[in-house]
Parts: sequence; structure tokens; C-alpha cells
Amino acid sequence: MADSEAAVSVQSGPGLLRSSAVVGAVTMLSRIMGLVRDMVILAVFGASGGPQTDAFIVAFKIPNFLRRLFAEGAFSQAFVPVLADYKEEGSLVAIQGFINRVAGMLGGTLALLTVVTVLAAPLVAAVFAPGFVGQPDKFRMTSEMIRITFPYLMLISMTGFCGAILNSYGRFAVPAFTPILLNLSLIGAALVAAPWFEEPVFALAWGVFLAGVVQLLFQLPSLYRLDLVPRPVWDSRDEGVRRILKLMVPALFGVSVSQINLLLDTVLASFLPTGSVSWLYMSDRLAELPLGVFGIAIATVILPNLSAHRAAAREERFSLTLDWALRMVLLIGVPAAAALVLLAEPILITLFQNGAMTPADVEMAALSLRAYSLGLVAFMLVKVLAPGYYARQDTATPVKIGIIAMVANMVMNLVFVLPLMYLWNIGHLGLALATSLAAWINAGLLLRGLQRERVYRVQPGWAVHGSRLLLATVAMCLAVWLLVPPVADWVAWSWRQRALSMLLLSLAGLSVYLLVHLALGSRPRHLRSPSAG
Repeated sequence: MADSEAAVSVQSGPGLLRSSAVVGAVTMLSRIMGLVRDMVILAVFGASGGPQTDAFIVAFKIPNFLRRLFAEGAFSQAFVPVLADYKEEGSLVAIQGFINRVAGMLGGTLALLTVVTVLAAPLVAAVFAPGFVGQPDKFRMTSEMIRITFPYLMLISMTGFCGAILNSYGRFAVPAFTPILLNLSLIGAALVAAPWFEEPVFALAWGVFLAGVVQLLFQLPSLYRLDLVPRPVWDSRDEGVRRILKLMVPALFGVSVSQINLLLDTVLASFLPTGSVSWLYMSDRLAELPLGVFGIAIATVILPNLSAHRAAAREERFSLTLDWALRMVLLIGVPAAAALVLLAEPILITLFQNGAMTPADVEMAALSLRAYSLGLVAFMLVKVLAPGYYARQDTATPVKIGIIAMVANMVMNLVFVLPLMYLWNIGHLGLALATSLAAWINAGLLLRGLQRERVYRVQPGWAVHGSRLLLATVAMCLAVWLLVPPVADWVAWSWRQRALSMLLLSLAGLSVYLLVHLALGSRPRHLRSPSAG
């Protein structure tokens, strides 16, 4: 393969937009499939009708949480900038050797962690869901399912490693499509395999394990075409591996604060009434739809570009890329958050109030969905601001900020949860609200740090951009508020009526938002990064 294949590919503004659109479109399909998956699971197993759903969510959330730390969080943020340095040197042999040694260290470490966790599953269950200890049946199911689901961490982390390589070479579609395979596996497990199990929920656990195997295999053909298939080699003394570890250890905390906060919600929710874990899970899933489709898509695309700009000492383009990312996040995140607040009950009723889901479940989930929505923009901002530090191989600052946000989240949990629990029995609302406010603290401090170090400099045009954004969002909210039918109608309608009404309502709100932007002078060329050309 020619050395040009290993050279840094710095994308222009249109390239960033195009790549973000590709990742966003594929991720949208993945998230839709994820919602279908959750609809199927909740229709089959319910939210508050028994211990099964809560037990599976905890057993799945543990490896999924660690996957976000290792595969999509700290590891990716540490690995991609170091890989950019190897690519800047232009030697494919050196790149292949580096990838092999990273694969050996990552895979070997996770294999050891998996063995230990499988053997100590009851202890892990007690740590992550202490409220289940006093409920023997729920605790037993959680422990047994952890043994089945935890190997997913090793499989999906290696999948994420492969995806990070592909992203660094501009191959964004395959890594973005991969999560769809997990959704298909769980849908099949719930609808086809579950009746064959004595305890049907265990079919979901095996579906997670199978998905990990399939997702890893799915990445390999694309890596083969790049001639970069990892061949694991254990070498803890390698200079590149040591650089990743040096960056990764503190980044494990700094880049994943929002995920740690969400996991703390699960731990505390295990002490709350049955169904609280599921209500938070449904709310989180819906809030993650715009976060995953747009926030993570933009962050995925800009990290290799920021790393390349840093490796080539292009400071101005580094700042311009961050500015473009912030504008895109607000352009999408602000109206998305407003829509989730206005349409919480209709969305939940449309997607989840079928089968074992009850109106009470929808009412409770709507409370936490609105609370998470208040932090949606902050979650998205953290995703695009954190790469500004990690692309420069700065891990100390995000760790300090992460500690502040973490402590704030813990304090606010106590401040909000106890009164809401004892006065109105809605403690889960306090958990969601504390997580959102902590995300704003995290995002604000990250932005201030980048500006203070003059890594990011605000570009001209923000006043006009902000005014257009505000007016278009207000107009959209007014239109949606006038058009949305009463909640009682949504409950009475069939699923087809709900789906059609939600589609028409969404199109109406989107049309108003876009038309107001156009009337105020926004044009497609404004979506391009100023770094173009």
C-alpha cells in the first residue's frame, strides 16, 4: 500500500459537514433501531411489572458504561492523537506495529478484567445495584446476567479500537453502522429466543454477548482493505503504548463524567421504587437520540481533524474547527431539547405505552425526560469541547473539571432526591435534574479553560447566529404548543395514529424552525466551517 494512505487527511469545512452528515445519518438509523429495541423489550417485559427489566438493564449497563469509558471515551481520546503523530511521520510499517501493540495491551487487559468480573459477579452486582441486595430474586438475576453480558466489554472495546482506526482514516460509516447489529440482536432475542428460556429475560443477556462477537467481526473487512488488521502483540514497554496509558489513565475520569453521573443515577435509583431504573433508562435513551445522532457524530469527526491540526501545528484551524463544532451543536441541540420538553408525554406514549407499559410509567418517565432535556445541550457541548483538550494531549485539565462536576452532581443528588422522594415519591426526577446541572458545570468549565489558554477563540458572527437560533426556536415551540393534541387523545389513539401524529407534528415544528432561519438570512453555506479553503 502506498505511503499516501498513511498520511494525515485533513478535511476541509465541507468535508467536516459531509462526514458529520454521514455519521449522523447512520447513527440516526442506529438510534431508531435502538428505540425499536427498547419498545420491544418494554412491551415484552414491562417497566414496573416485575424485577426482570430492572435486572437486565443493570447487567447490561455495567459493561456498556465501561465500554463508553474504554472504547468511546478515554481510550479513543488518548489513542487517536497518538495515532495522528504516527501518521504524520508517514510510515505504514510503524503504524501497523503501533496498532498491533495497542491491540495486545488493550485486549489482554480487558480479558483479565472480564475473567475477574465473571468470577465475582455477585460482588459487582452489589456494588452497582446495592438496592437489589434486599430483593433476592432481582439480585440473583442481575448477578447471573452479569456473567453473560460482561464479556461484551472486551468484544465491544476491541470493536471501538478498530472503529477509531477507521475514523482516523476517514472511514466513518462502518463504525457508525456497527451499533445497529446490537439492536437487531436484542430484538431477535426478545421476540424469538425469549420464549425458549425458563426465565425469558436471559435471552436478552445472550443477545448482548452475541452482538459483541458480530460487531467485532463486522469491522475487520474494512481494516483489511486498509492493510491495518490488528495482530495483537503484548509489549508494555512500547513508547506509543506508554503514551496512550499516560493519557488514558486520567482521561478515564475526565472524558466520561457524564456517563459516571448517569451510572450513579442507576445506583441510587436501585434504592427507589421498582421501575425507577427503567424510567431513567427510557428518559436517557430518548435524550441520547439527538446527543448520539448529532453531538457524538460531530465529536467523532472533529477529533481526528483536531489531532491532525495539532500534529501539524495549525493552531488557527484548530480554533476554527472547534468554533464550527460549537455552532453546529447549538443549532441542533437547542431546538431538540425544547422539543423533548414540550413533547415528553406524546413521545413516550407513542414509543413505549404498549404491552406491559402503563400510563403511570409514562408519567414518571416524562418527569425525568424533561430533566435530562434541560441538560441535553450541555451533554453535547461536553462531547465537542473535550476533544479540544485530548487532541492536544492535555489530560490534567479535564480531570480537574471532571472532579468538580462529579462532586457537584453528588451534592445535588442529595439536595434534590431526598425532598422529592419523601414529599412526592419522585426521587428519580432529582437524579436526572442533578445530572443535567452537573453537565452544565462541566461544559462551562471546559469552555472557559479553552478560551483562557487561547486554544479556542470566539469567531465573528456569534451574535447573529445566536439571535437567529433563539427566534427560530421560540417560533418552533409556539407552533408545536398550538398544534399538539391533548395527552388523553394520545392515550386513546392506536399506535398508527400516534406515529402519524408524531411524524406530522415533528415535520411541522422542523419546517417552522427552518423557515424562520431562512427568513432571518441563514443559508446552507453558513453550515460550512470557516476553515474551508
